Amino acid sequence: MPKRHHLSNVQLFSAFKECLSEGYNRQRFLADLLAGITVGIIAIPLAMALAIASGVAPQYGLYTAIIAGIIIPLTGGSRFSVSGPTAAFVVILFPVAQKFGLSGLLIASLMAGVMLVAMAQARLGRLIEYIPMPVTLGFTSGIAVVIATLQMKDFLGLSVSETPEAYLDKVSALIHNLPTTSGPELLVGAATLLVLLAWPRLRIPLPGHLPAVVVGVVIALILGGMGDSIDTIGSRFTYFLDDGSSGQGIPPVLPEFTWPWLQPGPNGVPIDWSFDRLISLLPAAFSIAMLGAIESLLCAVVLDGMSGKRHHSNAELLGQGIGNLIAPWFGGITATAAIARSAANYKAGAKTPVASIIHGLVVLASLLVLAPTLAYIPMASMAAMLLVVAWNMSEAHKVLDLIKKAPLGDILVLAVCFSLTVIVDMVVAISFGIVLASLLFMRDIAQMTKVSEITANRKHVPQPLTEEWGVYKLSGPLFFAAAERVFDELLLESKEKEFTILYMDAVPILDAGGLSALNRFIEQKCSEGRLVIIADLQFQPLKTLARAKLEPIDGKLLFVSTLTEAVWLAGSKIVLDRACLEAANRSKLINQTALAIN
Repeated sequence: MPKRHHLSNVQLFSAFKECLSEGYNRQRFLADLLAGITVGIIAIPLAMALAIASGVAPQYGLYTAIIAGIIIPLTGGSRFSVSGPTAAFVVILFPVAQKFGLSGLLIASLMAGVMLVAMAQARLGRLIEYIPMPVTLGFTSGIAVVIATLQMKDFLGLSVSETPEAYLDKVSALIHNLPTTSGPELLVGAATLLVLLAWPRLRIPLPGHLPAVVVGVVIALILGGMGDSIDTIGSRFTYFLDDGSSGQGIPPVLPEFTWPWLQPGPNGVPIDWSFDRLISLLPAAFSIAMLGAIESLLCAVVLDGMSGKRHHSNAELLGQGIGNLIAPWFGGITATAAIARSAANYKAGAKTPVASIIHGLVVLASLLVLAPTLAYIPMASMAAMLLVVAWNMSEAHKVLDLIKKAPLGDILVLAVCFSLTVIVDMVVAISFGIVLASLLFMRDIAQMTKVSEITANRKHVPQPLTEEWGVYKLSGPLFFAAAERVFDELLLESKEKEFTILYMDAVPILDAGGLSALNRFIEQKCSEGRLVIIADLQFQPLKTLARAKLEPIDGKLLFVSTLTEAVWLAGSKIVLDRACLEAANRSKLINQTALAIN
């Protein structure tokens, strides 16, 4: 059981304690410090960009990276995961922000946090194993397309007065407003994008996010000095402090404790929350919880593959839940593990969750020290960063590889999940994708279940039998999707046989549907006065028959241990002796039923 402890552990601080138990020294701390600073530099502009993309002011992204970025690695089950706002949530959070404002986002995050804690206590940490790869690739690539679409307004500097809710309407609005493209905004965005794409080829240890933003700011300042209007964080966002003062951009103050339901609604005025409004948030909260669980567990699995370590899946869900329960009280929006930042954390040399905690402290320091400077960041640069995030998130190379190599059913699941994510909703896409993948899987497994006559096969039946005998081998699971077809075929093939032997050593599973079909087959044979011998049952089918109290029927149904014994009975004509048959039936059933129950 200790080897499986990581699968069921729901203990707080599990990854942190595990790392400390291995020993923590100055060398490990310095490695964590360097990794934390590196990821913190990456997280600063991304956290702001993701908050803006989610429909709220940029400081709330920083608050999320600070609070959740410190609490989740401390309490969770993955030693390298870095948590904060992520691109995957944009498609869920943006509509919530439009309808309920910041207050709705925070309350939805709280509700999702409760759900994540409940999922951890229910030991659902292995949830990711039940989501097929085509489903994961389908909805992540779909989310990437939606995110990229949302960034085109700021990247091109379009004058779009109102963003429609439906995706196709968004695309239509962007196309309609293409003539309003701003050359200076496009230049800033393109320059930022170019630096982000070219930077990795320079093989410089410093992450490319900061240089790209600096380039964008410099170009924006030059263009602004020439009289061009460049939209920046400072020009778009205004803040108000408790002392009555106000400013442009990001407030240089620590995250403060606030009641989530008193935060501004979509029109800047607090919402009068009611039970009905909370209920209307439930679908979004469920979507957040499901996506948070999937992304955090997927991130942990990726890191396990990179590091050779093992995460505690249920403890990670618990940490994610606690982080999303605490962050909203300090203005933090939904958080989960970010795959790109977590991978950068490990590649930068992180050894323990301390690196992720340091990343949160770096973001905190930037909020206090660099807030006035951050106001100069152009919105086009923010959009360019999110375009790169969307491209990386899409995993286009994996999608193309799957299309080239995977079976048609997997390609269909991928296409359906992608289309539904873009056009309808991510939760609908995942639900429909899992159902479709399950149905296709059951179809494939059902097609593997076959019946074949082996009466003349001397490997299985060494001695010739008379024409009134038929020996049939059943292969594959006899479950509801396959059993009816198999026994219908068997009835046709054994129609002229007085005696039928069912060789079932290759049947690993017999479910209720299979049992029902088997019963109908036996009843049909019994009504015709024929004999059925069932040979070589595996444990699970034998146990199922014992629980169903399927007993031998004198002269009509017999159970034997092996095919050899069934063939010997057929060859020796013992089946013609009803008294011997009855005795054999009872002896074999009693022995095998006792074995099954024990």
